[in-house]
Amino acid sequence: MQGDKQVIDFLNKALLNELTAINQYWLHYRMLDNWGISKLAEYERHESIDEMKHADMLADRILFLEGLPNFQAIGKLRIGEGVEEILKCDLEVEHEAIPLLKEAIAHCEHVR
Repeated sequence: MQGDKQVIDFLNKALLNELTAINQYWLHYRMLDNWGISKLAEYERHESIDEMKHADMLADRILFLEGLPNFQAIGKLRIGEGVEEILKCDLEVEHEAIPLLKEAIAHCEHVR
């Protein structure tokens, strides 16, 4: 099914956000685990894996629309140097995705 080019572009931008979060959360997981903060480390690990699932769903949808998922692009990782900073960095990466998602939703509703 040939999809709307702008929808595919939005999906690839969302994929970039997911790939960024995957890497950021995974590094935070490894850091926290190294520091012996195992419960929070496990939470970060779980979040990274959830983001991998989101990336997989986006890639599947892009391919369905006859686009090409871009796994080469990644945003800037925000790596905290302590627990509080890690949590702030993770919150930032989530908040940054919201405007794009709102814009994508509006576009998809318009072209429906």
